[in-house]
Amino acid sequence: MTAGTPKPQVDTGKPHPARIYDWLLGGKDNYRVDQEVAGQLAEEAKRGALHNRAFMHRAVEWVARGGIDQFLDIGTGIPTEPNLHQIAQNVHPKARVVYTDNDPIVLRHAEARLVSTPEGVTDYVEADVREPQAILEHARGVLDFSRPVALSLVALMHFIPDEGDPYGIVRKLVGALPSGSCLVLSHSTEDFLDEEQRAAVVERYRASGIPLRPRTHAEVKRFFDGLDLVDPGLVPGPQWYKDTPAPKDEPTIIYGGVARIR
Repeated sequence: MTAGTPKPQVDTGKPHPARIYDWLLGGKDNYRVDQEVAGQLAEEAKRGALHNRAFMHRAVEWVARGGIDQFLDIGTGIPTEPNLHQIAQNVHPKARVVYTDNDPIVLRHAEARLVSTPEGVTDYVEADVREPQAILEHARGVLDFSRPVALSLVALMHFIPDEGDPYGIVRKLVGALPSGSCLVLSHSTEDFLDEEQRAAVVERYRASGIPLRPRTHAEVKRFFDGLDLVDPGLVPGPQWYKDTPAPKDEPTIIYGGVARIR
């Protein structure tokens, strides 16, 4: 974050995925327009948000315990403790984390809540995943790209429609990382929804002006092409765990996976 940079205006008249997600997680950093959308979503959406958050916690801790101490988290969302940097720095107090999001309200909360350990670094840049080069240029000023970096794309790419080249975006980001890095990715799916549930989740987002593109297992797995998926592979969020007790296996709308970059 750059000192003296004018604070961008928050548009309180349009719903935003980060604020809807905050509401689904039980947060209070949202507006009526977000609450109206979130309140009409099916219970599957709220449960999916909780599953997604829990997946991120487990995956980041596992990656950190595997030795990676640098993280690039794109699509940060409104900070909800424990945040990614808290999990990483609990394992590596010197861990360096770069957060990225495109919602001004996230920037405001990031300034107050994304506080690093004294030994580590926590940085934030307001940017859009559809401009990966700008994100990478900023991240290179904080992270050492000669050493492994964990790229976190958690509950983000389903907001990029097919015409936005989601696979190309991920390839550019992954292609900039050195061997030994990791991709942590979760993504919404309709695979486990019936027609009524699908309408209550996907169509409600679309009706509010937020593009949502859930993808099938095969479509989500394409994000990991050329990478080495670690066990248990790409699975429903509650089924992804390593070196910890098994979470409660519940119906979900989220796939999650972690892969190593060759």
